Amino acid sequence: MTEHPHEPEPAPVTRRPARRRTARATLAALAVLMTMTTLTTACAAPTPAHTDRPVRPAAASLEGVWRTDGYGTLVTIEGRRLRTYETTAVSCLPGSVHGVRTGPPGAGGRADFAVRDGARVTVAPRGGDVARLSFQDNVGHRALHRVAELPARCRHRPAKDPRTVFDVFWRTYAENYPFFAAKKTDWAAVRDRYRPRLTARTTDGELFAVLRAMIEPLHDGHTDLSAGPGRMYAGSRPGTAAPTPAFLKQVDAAITAGLGPGATRRQWAGGALSYADLPDRLGYLRITSFHGYTDREDFDGDVAELDRALDAVFTRARTSGPQALRGLVVDLRLNGGGSDQLGLRVASRLTGRPYLAYRKHARDDPDDARKFTPAQPAQVRPHDGPRYTGPLALLTGPLTISAGETFTQSLLGRTPAPVRIGENTQGVFSDTLDRTLPNGWKFALPNEEFLTADGRTFDGTGIPPTLRTPVFAPEDLASRRDPALTRARALLSADRPEKPRPTQKP
Repeated sequence: MTEHPHEPEPAPVTRRPARRRTARATLAALAVLMTMTTLTTACAAPTPAHTDRPVRPAAASLEGVWRTDGYGTLVTIEGRRLRTYETTAVSCLPGSVHGVRTGPPGAGGRADFAVRDGARVTVAPRGGDVARLSFQDNVGHRALHRVAELPARCRHRPAKDPRTVFDVFWRTYAENYPFFAAKKTDWAAVRDRYRPRLTARTTDGELFAVLRAMIEPLHDGHTDLSAGPGRMYAGSRPGTAAPTPAFLKQVDAAITAGLGPGATRRQWAGGALSYADLPDRLGYLRITSFHGYTDREDFDGDVAELDRALDAVFTRARTSGPQALRGLVVDLRLNGGGSDQLGLRVASRLTGRPYLAYRKHARDDPDDARKFTPAQPAQVRPHDGPRYTGPLALLTGPLTISAGETFTQSLLGRTPAPVRIGENTQGVFSDTLDRTLPNGWKFALPNEEFLTADGRTFDGTGIPPTLRTPVFAPEDLASRRDPALTRARALLSADRPEKPRPTQKP
């Protein structure tokens, strides 16, 4: 999420507790320069040991201890307070979500909790032993099951020695990461290789190097590790280069030239959203972030700013009548992610009929990476107001990341289908499972899949274009050329636009 010199760069932001949204390290520069999202939001963690005993409490009461399906999270609700615990079979650590109830119970006993520096959390009872937890800026919900009490390990912080830290790190991946088979990684062999290298005298620098070496071969943009200043790592697909200020300046010049003389871009959200009217009744909408639109850093503020921009772009004059747009280019080539909900909000302005955006599920068995929670469908529903339903061209590339990718996926079922021009997206869709190690270090990993209507995912490979075109190649930037934008404009202006090929399977 970064903008050109004409549009101030959004302030850097940290990703949500279980949102997708921002890859750090190799992509950390992108997070800073592009208001990335690794965020992504939500609570997050793998499944605790299955020894927790279900209990039948008083009807509809939310008081007590709850276990999530997937995510390895325990949730406690005591009076007005909600808090989470991050669990594995060998650990239970206080989580990052601390909520305070904002008012009396709503319909059916639903309770809303305000979270400092985070999205609102809602818990809704579904019967005495079952409830649903949802995060305001996340798509879907987490199923909760009541348990008798917190496991004993939650009452005692584990030791901070290197091997204990290693064990919590390794176990969190073992119980939650869904892609070992796809990455051709034997995680047990990784443990056997690296754990013997650690002793009580292992330094922080040596421990960090070991943990990094364990996950670096995954080449996963939603994996990261932060051990303090100078010790940060974030994965990325091979060949991904984080943007530099010089690169972004060249990109801006190429896009400006590609839009042509006289194209004036309006901007919102500190430059994360921009729009220009082009000749031939075409429009150009650039989205570099799905999060961090205001200084308030809250989801309600993001929604308000996004709606303000979309209301200004999708006017009745542009969506109906003799001067309506003939085609729209949506540029996602430097989109670092954010909230999937904001992506669906944009998609609602681009359709006149409801359809399936995608289905989402999370790994749900600490011993079997093939088992997932029931897939939850996410729908694109038409906005109640002016909507653009004509031809659409999406510009994508390897720096289309996370929520930028789920937004792209949410448009695959649109009619007419968008033409995707450029290169494969990064290939990271899951919200991040944000965790803390016993020594205070932070790390994140993915634990979800986003499925197409026929059950496919694009994790690892990214969503391929229908018309493959170079994205910000050095020789093009040096000559201020933007072949992808030029091709999109020509396609939308043509009487007989190129027909996109069927979506490739990963």
